[in-house]
Amino acid sequence: MAMKQIDTHTPLALVTGASRGLGAAMAEALAAQGWHVLAVARTVGALEELDDRIKQHGGQATLAPLNVTDPAQMQHLGQSIASRWGGVGLWVHTAIHSAPLAPAAHIAQKDMESSITTNMTTTAMMIPMMEALLKARGGRAVFFDDPRAGQKFFGSYGATKAGQMALVRSWAAETAKTGPEVIVAQPEPMPTALRARFFPGEDRAPLSDIRTQAAQIIEAHRLYP
Repeated sequence: MAMKQIDTHTPLALVTGASRGLGAAMAEALAAQGWHVLAVARTVGALEELDDRIKQHGGQATLAPLNVTDPAQMQHLGQSIASRWGGVGLWVHTAIHSAPLAPAAHIAQKDMESSITTNMTTTAMMIPMMEALLKARGGRAVFFDDPRAGQKFFGSYGATKAGQMALVRSWAAETAKTGPEVIVAQPEPMPTALRARFFPGEDRAPLSDIRTQAAQIIEAHRLYP
């Protein structure tokens, strides 16, 4: 992972899961607001396309093609951020695993394990690392709720997403007076690849535009540099 040297006063926003969907839209919108975006995802090609779009609109980004579920890679990321920038002004976490829908009695073990690893274990691994980096810059963290727990066929996704949100809300309550501020947003239904996997025959026309949702989230929570 090669990172460019940036002045420590530059407003830095880390977006994990930035290669597509809401993560990519948030990265573009934050860059347009003046954040330098550190975009993390596994797919190099998608990150490069994101970088091109950000640059076309006068923004700046640093690409980090990493696997958020890998503790060693995330530790290296945290160390790199601390040494180069001193901290993070904003962390937007959109990385998620969506296993195929299945009845609870027929969930494949590998799908459940992948859901637990990405949606819960990774969040639990990153919060301790990010708390110090966010405090160093008076930063904020943003997560996104998608309440599917208890719905038919959403066993692995719904349970692990609910677990993630429980952890995040505990963190928010614990840091309410000390910081960092932890925000939980709940976007309107959007025509993402994730939703298409859940609802393949859905009429996507009424769904909210992803970029519109990103802009509204930034405005609602005043996620400005």
